[in-house]
Amino acid sequence: MADDLQQLEDWLVPLLRRLEPTQRTQLAREVARSVRKANQQTMAAQKTPDGEAWEPRKHRARDAKGKLRQGPMFRKLRTARNLKTKAFSNEAVVQFVGFAARIARVHHFGLRDFVSPGGAQYDYPARPLIGISEQQIEQIRDLTLAYIAGS
Repeated sequence: MADDLQQLEDWLVPLLRRLEPTQRTQLAREVARSVRKANQQTMAAQKTPDGEAWEPRKHRARDAKGKLRQGPMFRKLRTARNLKTKAFSNEAVVQFVGFAARIARVHHFGLRDFVSPGGAQYDYPARPLIGISEQQIEQIRDLTLAYIAGS
């Protein structure tokens, strides 16, 4: 995938140099929103950006009332409140903010963390949350071409 990103960058840079900084910022905003939406959809589907299924949560996970947890993981984590976009003339950023960033980092990389503050620690399995797939690279190309053709 790194080669694909490099090819995309090599293809985009000459095109983007022709645009004004405000136009580049507008395009970066559109790209960031597109990437965020695609990542939200993959999180809702419980998959990595590459399409592989996440490791399911442990079977004995229970909520405060003693019921088994059901439904998708990271329901609130994938909301626009926690998954923010930023756009500048030279970059587009999609990132988790605040405490959600800490939770996302632990799950994305599969780190060891406290289950509850001051409680037991657990080695969480890696569940990649954010990334760029081949389809998203194609979508970025299409967005760029459509934006340049429209301006």
